[in-house]
Amino acid sequence: MSRLCIAIVGLGMAVTPHARGLMDLSDRIEVLHAFAPSAARRAAFGARYPFPLTDSLDRILADDRVEAVAVFTPASSHAEIGLACARAGKHVLMEKPLDISTGRAEALVEGCRAAGVRLGVVLQHRFRPAAIRAAELLAAGALGRVVGCSTTIRLWRPQAYYDEPGRGTLARDGGGVLISQGIHTLDLMLSLAGPVETVTGFAETTAVHRMETEDMVCAAARFASGAIGTIDATTAAYPGFHEEITLTGTAGTLALRGGTLLARFHDGTEERVEADTGAGGTGADPMAFPHDWHRAVMADFAEAIADGRDPRVTGEEALRVHRLIDALIETGASGQPVQVRA
Repeated sequence: MSRLCIAIVGLGMAVTPHARGLMDLSDRIEVLHAFAPSAARRAAFGARYPFPLTDSLDRILADDRVEAVAVFTPASSHAEIGLACARAGKHVLMEKPLDISTGRAEALVEGCRAAGVRLGVVLQHRFRPAAIRAAELLAAGALGRVVGCSTTIRLWRPQAYYDEPGRGTLARDGGGVLISQGIHTLDLMLSLAGPVETVTGFAETTAVHRMETEDMVCAAARFASGAIGTIDATTAAYPGFHEEITLTGTAGTLALRGGTLLARFHDGTEERVEADTGAGGTGADPMAFPHDWHRAVMADFAEAIADGRDPRVTGEEALRVHRLIDALIETGASGQPVQVRA
C-alpha cells in the first residue's frame, strides 16, 4: 500500500494521541502539513513532533498532494472545515463529535457524500481489542438473543476543566457529558446492541460543577431489538471509573469494563480479554490513555482510502449516536418518553 498523504488541522490537546499514532504509521501515512492558526501552538507542536508546520489552511486545500485531512479542532468548527476539505476533494477524518448540533452534523455528512469523499469519525472505543472480540461474539450468536443492555459512564472532571473558556458550553462543545465524553461509549453500545428506539430519563447539571450544560444523565432505554436497559453518564463521579457496557442474552452475559472483556455463558464456559489501559481518561487528566486505539483508527482510515471502501466508523454511523444524545437531552428536559430519530 502506498503512503496516504494527509494534513492535520488543529494542534491542541486532542491531537496528542493522533500524532503519536501517525509517528507509528509513518510507513503508511505521510503528514505533509500540520496547521493551527496560533503561532504558539504550532511552535509547541513542532517541538514534540517531526511534521511540517503551516500557518495556512488555504495552502492545505490547494495542495494537490494532500489526499485527506484529519481535523482535531473544537467541535463548533468541524462542519465548516470538513465541508471546505470535501469541496477541495480531500477525504476527511473527523474527531468526534461531527459538530455541535445534529443539523450541522447532517450537513457535513451530506456534503462529503455529495463531493464523493470518504468521511471517517474518531470514535476509537470500537477499536479496542476487547470491543472487537465482543462484536465477534455477538455476530456469532454466542450470547443468544440480547434481552438487556446497561451502560455506565462514571467519569470525573474537576471544576478547573470546565473553567477553560468554552468547555461544557453549547456554543463550542454542543453540550456536556454526553457529546464530549459519553459519545464514545454510547457509540460502542449502539454498535453492539443496535439502535435505541425510545428513552425516558433525566439530565441535570449537578452541584458538583458550574457549567452551562449537563454533567449527569440517567435514562431507561428500549432498543429496536426489544431489549431494555439503562444509560447512566456523569463527569461528577470522583475520582473517575472505567465505563461499562453489560449485555444480557439468552445464552450468557457479556461485560465490557474499560479495555477488558468478560463473557460468561450458560454452558459454564467463559472468555476474557484483559488490557491495561491505565486510567483510560476517566479522571482529572482526560488524556491519560494509550494511543493504540487512535493509531488503529488512523490505520483503518488509510486502508479504507487505499481500498476504496468506507472507514469502520462513517459519518452516517456517527449520526446515530448524535440522534440518541438529542433524545436523551430532550427526555431530560421534559421527563417524557422520547423516540430516537432513525
